[in-house]
Amino acid sequence: MSIADLRKDYTQATLDEADALANPFDFFKLWFDQALSADLPEPNAMTLATVNDQGRPSARIVLIKGLDARGITFFTNYESRKGQELAQNPHAAILFHWTELERQVRIEGRVEKCSPEESDAYYLSRPAGSRLGAWASPQSQVIDSRAVLEARVRQAQEEQQGDPQTRPPFWGGYRLVPDFFEFWQGRPSRLHDRLAYTLRGDSWAMSRLAP
Repeated sequence: MSIADLRKDYTQATLDEADALANPFDFFKLWFDQALSADLPEPNAMTLATVNDQGRPSARIVLIKGLDARGITFFTNYESRKGQELAQNPHAAILFHWTELERQVRIEGRVEKCSPEESDAYYLSRPAGSRLGAWASPQSQVIDSRAVLEARVRQAQEEQQGDPQTRPPFWGGYRLVPDFFEFWQGRPSRLHDRLAYTLRGDSWAMSRLAP
């Protein structure tokens, strides 16, 4: 079978305006909880797309670590490629794709750093190995070999006595503050349901998009 012949018909569910919630945060939480209940592999995985100051986009998978009325939180190295791009252009898009539920959610907005207190609290909740990794990895930089990374981990173990209790100053949280949501439900014959929420002032306006 050729790549062009790969296709799947989506038949599980529909998405009608009457079934949607007025607040997209509430609607997203409902869908996220359903993804958790369905026992999907890594339902917390999301694609994060950023753009540098030359308009060149890049995307990668990160994990959502917080959700509240302020926005969606994730953590990373501030000096990584995504960190540098967010410093240049503090707007981003994220995408959740729950294949087994035939659903996607797209979210766009501006990105801000979390408070040091929030970043400290999450950092200390991580396993010791992950905390060491944050110190050891010069994320997105070129390294000569895997051996270089392993040597940096050993160095961090010695310096941090194997169990770092202090967050690296170059590592912490970001919060995407949404101004746009799109909820996508797969339908037969590619006639998918798409409901978009756009922030207008202090309220959300919902509209249906053509598939």
